[in-house]
Amino acid sequence: MIGVFGGSFNPVHIGHLILAEYICCEFSMEKIIFVPAKMPPHKTGEELASAQHRFNMVSIAIENNPKFEVSRIELNRQGKSFTVDTLSMLTDLYPRRKICFICGADSLMNFSTWRSTDKIFELAGIIIAGRPDVPMAEFQDMINFYRQEYNAQIACSDSPFIDISSTQIRKRIKEGLSVKYMIPDCVYRYIMNEGLYKGET
Repeated sequence: MIGVFGGSFNPVHIGHLILAEYICCEFSMEKIIFVPAKMPPHKTGEELASAQHRFNMVSIAIENNPKFEVSRIELNRQGKSFTVDTLSMLTDLYPRRKICFICGADSLMNFSTWRSTDKIFELAGIIIAGRPDVPMAEFQDMINFYRQEYNAQIACSDSPFIDISSTQIRKRIKEGLSVKYMIPDCVYRYIMNEGLYKGET
């Protein structure tokens, strides 16, 4: 089983890494592929570091974990980074592996706005990481709906919620505040060396 963990990773932080490690163990994953989005369709109002910078930060953050890898699949594709296109390409690359897409409960609640939702469920299983701001009753209703409507394979992870966000990290960097222990030291050094997030408002 291969996990696919997509996102803007702007920047990657310890919450991402802890979640991926937990799910990798919890579901006995062969590996987890981090897929930085080139043009995230749901992050149009967010100031992004370049796709290459975000790819580089993920690369150095995971380089010592043999079960983690990072893919350029969305960086090499033109246009917006739609999950259905990525999963279609990955299922072609790994025809004998079960592919599972990892996302947060908040993303599942908005799946109806994603391109080709039915195709996503056809291509991959879904592993959901819970979030405290998603009402449990509505969340369970949504899971039941997708299971009945699309025969979706949805599993919920018991992973702990780490209340750290990339938005919070970018804000602290701009304000000159410490982000120690929120991101790996190697990622912090990269951000400082490249002068990232200093001008964001």
